Amino acid sequence: MNVRTPRDPLLPLLPLLVAPLRARPGLLLRLILWSLVEAVPALLAGHLVARAVDHGFATGHPLRGLGWLALMGLGVFAGAWGTRQAYPLLARVVEPFRDDLVRRVAAGALHQAVAGHPVDASGVSRLTLQVEMVREAYAGVLMVVRGFLLTVGGALLGMVFLAPSVLPLVLPPLLAGLGLFLALLRRMAGAQRDVIVADERVAEAAGAACAAARDITACGAEDGVRDRLAERIDAQAAAARRLAVLMPARVLCLAVAGWLPLLLLLVAAPGLRSGGLTTGAVLGAATYVTGGLQPAVRSLIQGLGGSGLRLAVALRRILKAHPLPAPPPAPSTRPRASASARPAHDVVLTAVTFAYGAHAAPVLRDLDLTVPEGAHLAVVGPSGIGKSTLAGLICGTLRPDRGRILVAGRPPAALSPADRSVVRVLVPQEAYVFSGGLMENLCLLRPDAGEDEVTAAVAAVGAAPLVTRLGGLGAQVDPAALSSGERQQIALARAYLSPAPLVVLDEATCHLDPAAEARAEEAFARRPGSLVVIAHRISSALRARHVLVLDGDRAVGGAHHEVLRRSPLYRDLVGHWSDEAPPEAPPDGAAGDDPGAPAARGGTVRATLPRSRS
Repeated sequence: MNVRTPRDPLLPLLPLLVAPLRARPGLLLRLILWSLVEAVPALLAGHLVARAVDHGFATGHPLRGLGWLALMGLGVFAGAWGTRQAYPLLARVVEPFRDDLVRRVAAGALHQAVAGHPVDASGVSRLTLQVEMVREAYAGVLMVVRGFLLTVGGALLGMVFLAPSVLPLVLPPLLAGLGLFLALLRRMAGAQRDVIVADERVAEAAGAACAAARDITACGAEDGVRDRLAERIDAQAAAARRLAVLMPARVLCLAVAGWLPLLLLLVAAPGLRSGGLTTGAVLGAATYVTGGLQPAVRSLIQGLGGSGLRLAVALRRILKAHPLPAPPPAPSTRPRASASARPAHDVVLTAVTFAYGAHAAPVLRDLDLTVPEGAHLAVVGPSGIGKSTLAGLICGTLRPDRGRILVAGRPPAALSPADRSVVRVLVPQEAYVFSGGLMENLCLLRPDAGEDEVTAAVAAVGAAPLVTRLGGLGAQVDPAALSSGERQQIALARAYLSPAPLVVLDEATCHLDPAAEARAEEAFARRPGSLVVIAHRISSALRARHVLVLDGDRAVGGAHHEVLRRSPLYRDLVGHWSDEAPPEAPPDGAAGDDPGAPAARGGTVRATLPRSRS
């Protein structure tokens, strides 16, 4: 079995790796300045050795020679100080790069889940192991490449001022060794990826065999399973051998780029001396090679051959699972439609049927429902009747088995996540709050919101005391330190601030007390747009302009007094859940028997709501 995969070129990764530096020009400038300070030892080492020999030791003045070498020690101290200042700047490049990858992986996994695609179980691995691997490898590569450029650049520049005649002996083998290594690196990256893929396939096959051991034994399939597992192990061993064959070639690259210049310099030393170079200049050039070029080349080869390979392989796997986003379409030159021409933000369900599984009984069957723009609808019914399912269908997190759903004239499940968040916002029972700034949490659905708008939204839903207790909008949030009700208040303020004209509250106030719940729902009722409340208390239905009662194979919709008259279930809920006396039942035959009523029996359910006058 051959697990060899196409070797994607490394060059497409370079723009992504360079982007964090280009996005922060001020930080890049500071990093360059401190890096120049760090390059002082590489630049001065050969010159100071040459002066120590020519003006000190060779002339019988050892103290003078030691003085020049002491200056080299001061240069090392300056370089160390530059390194100390540069490392925190590198961290400010690496951490945002890691954060961007986390956002990409999380957004891709959420997009797949919301779009109804099979859940990618390896997304958690990419979010933890692979992203952290890329972060560490990226930091290592940045340090190695930066150190190589500084050291080699300083050493070559020092040679230019000290002894330009030695450059023809140093540059050609240096460039040849580096070119050989870069050509080898591409093959090594492909071989490293083959090893990782082979390891994953062995683990997958072994895990499946262990999980099904009893069935394999019962069916007498041990030989076939063993052969398939052995085939994958052999492929893994072959991939490891291909990588092992390439690894020693790094020594050849180091010999050509690091040791061959020194050999040529030593061979040519008599000729250089006869050409006018002093003994100190020759030793200074050798110092540049042994103390600058050789360690820099060794670090580059070891770093890129280790951290670089891990970075390339892990980053390519992340990008393959979550490709770079397509460029945004060019803005249309057509004039925008007028407000009167835009489609109404109605919610229309036509003959919608949904079941959790092919053989499960439908939760909703042939449901017809129209929620016009500006409506305030409360959905009530027994637990498990399908209220949250209806919310998921309206918001596009669930797809109907049959029928059609339109929100503002478009199927919600067919919209992109970005477009969907502009059309509707869903606040579930378990509110999502992430670790970070409170302002970031509140502005998640509207990043451009100003502080005054955020403050107004917080006050509207009754979350101002919570924000004050946390320390203001600039406070940091720890979700574990918040109660369920406090998380709901943050999620409610976030939804209130969003631009979506349709808000769906799926028991989003169940952890609030009745007064706080009333304030939040009344705030959303005053907010422009439509409101659908999956009711946790009957008081939510009493506040709504329209009520939808789900009752098994029937649904009744209308104003509160209409639904009281036509739905025995609603009369029972009001009578048991409210502090008022239960309403009197209508005359016999009046409840739900009106042939023109929106609720219908026999599987076809209709509940058309009148358009709001507000």
